[in-house]
Amino acid sequence: MTLMKSFLGAAAALALTSGTALADPAIIFDLGGKFDKSFNESSYNGAERWKAETGGSYRDVELQSDAQREQALRRFAENGFNPIVMAGFSFSTALETVAPDFPDTKFVIIDGVADAPNVRSIVFKEEEGSYIVGIAAAYAAKGDTVSFVGGMDIPLISKFACGYAQGFKSVKPDGKVIVNMTGTKPEAWNDPVKGGELTRAQKAAGSEVVFAAAGGTGLGVLQTAADEGMLAIGVDSNQNFLQPGHVLTSMVKRVDNAVYDAFMQGEDLETGLFVMGLANDGVGAAIDEYNEALITPEMKAAMDDATAKIISGEVVVHDYMSDETCPAFDKPGE
Repeated sequence: MTLMKSFLGAAAALALTSGTALADPAIIFDLGGKFDKSFNESSYNGAERWKAETGGSYRDVELQSDAQREQALRRFAENGFNPIVMAGFSFSTALETVAPDFPDTKFVIIDGVADAPNVRSIVFKEEEGSYIVGIAAAYAAKGDTVSFVGGMDIPLISKFACGYAQGFKSVKPDGKVIVNMTGTKPEAWNDPVKGGELTRAQKAAGSEVVFAAAGGTGLGVLQTAADEGMLAIGVDSNQNFLQPGHVLTSMVKRVDNAVYDAFMQGEDLETGLFVMGLANDGVGAAIDEYNEALITPEMKAAMDDATAKIISGEVVVHDYMSDETCPAFDKPGE
């Protein structure tokens, strides 16, 4: 077995080396896998939409550890794939190392920023979409307590929690938002058992609605919420269908659009920083046949009103990542 195969694994090595065609696009999925029902799967859906519409082909690889990032990225670039998309902020360091070595290759990093002339950095205004689902939670909860389960304890996930708390408290200013993170290491993205444990503890503390921004861990949150008679809020992909009647809504990030657009532009990809929020349909609250019975007219009107005010600038949602503070976190545990 070659060194590359022993490092990346046989399946990953095959994905990186077989059938290479010059200028085919490629995508590297983050930890948790491309079928995580969340962030990675949204990325995958965008790539598959491009494939279905164009008849083109692309290559992908699913990472098994952080140590694989730079090698996977470099291997795709050496084999002529262009553009190369990375699903996740954790690729930033590897990308800043690799991108200068391949000036004619275009790279796309989603949820991260890398300063290089051949890189498109795509970030989202997660706080805006989270604010909207926080309003929904406030209307759905009979009492004054809701909760949040994050994956890895990083500022990006606190950004979701902060926006959610701001939206909730715009309706119930004296309410409480219980915030728990699953862990401090990458494994926190794929621990549904721990997600379920946190959800049960939050219910015991009075929570009626739980918002999960935790990758694969969130599947445990949604399942436990359904089992415990709570409402849950999904994230990234539309997760309403996973527990019909128990998922109030999902805060969707149109990661699929980000991947699709990058693949469509191909080698002519425009680089620089791109920001996706409510104003350009980068984030939003999903309403479909699986949750429409849970969305009351009053709730929908409040969500629509807040959306319009955020887009117009009348309401400004604080971005936790701007200063790592949150005006809605004013009590222990929030």
